[in-house]
Amino acid sequence: MATANKMSLPSKQQEELLQTLKARFEKNNARHKGIEWADVEKKLKSNTKKLWSLYEMENTEGEPDVVGYDKKSGEYIFYDCAAESPKGRRSICYDHEALEKRKENKPGNSAIQMANDMGIDILTEEQYRDLQKLGKFDLKTSSWVETPAAIRKLGGAIFCDRRYDTVFTYHNGADSYYAARAFRGSLRI
Repeated sequence: MATANKMSLPSKQQEELLQTLKARFEKNNARHKGIEWADVEKKLKSNTKKLWSLYEMENTEGEPDVVGYDKKSGEYIFYDCAAESPKGRRSICYDHEALEKRKENKPGNSAIQMANDMGIDILTEEQYRDLQKLGKFDLKTSSWVETPAAIRKLGGAIFCDRRYDTVFTYHNGADSYYAARAFRGSLRI
């Protein structure tokens, strides 16, 4: 788990990240109609822990961007918006339990552990489908999504991708991992 000291960025990295996020925000206006960058930036600057989580999303090539605003909570919602599943999170199994059960050829980490360490949530199937309404993602890769407890209890996990202009949900053993599968995260600020 990330420590409090680790969860802060030097000023220079904060500014670089804000510039990157602003450029992506402006380039992809269709993802966040009616949301102003100045409002998002103000919220980001007041929450350095969340800014650190966005840095981790960016650092693992997730290309986080604003995809919505929750009027009830007053939070901006970021998702990983990289065209393909984030490169810095690939070849991982679903969760720590699955990682521990592997006897041979263990992957380096799990999706759930990485998300926890980064301070983000793994997308649900519904969130994944909402993301796909904003563009075409995972045309060559796939992404683990939050797995219902009943499926996980039986040793499985689910993942999604987009093929033939359709979003598909599949299953695998939670301990499986592939070079083209990672996970996409969400963060509320």
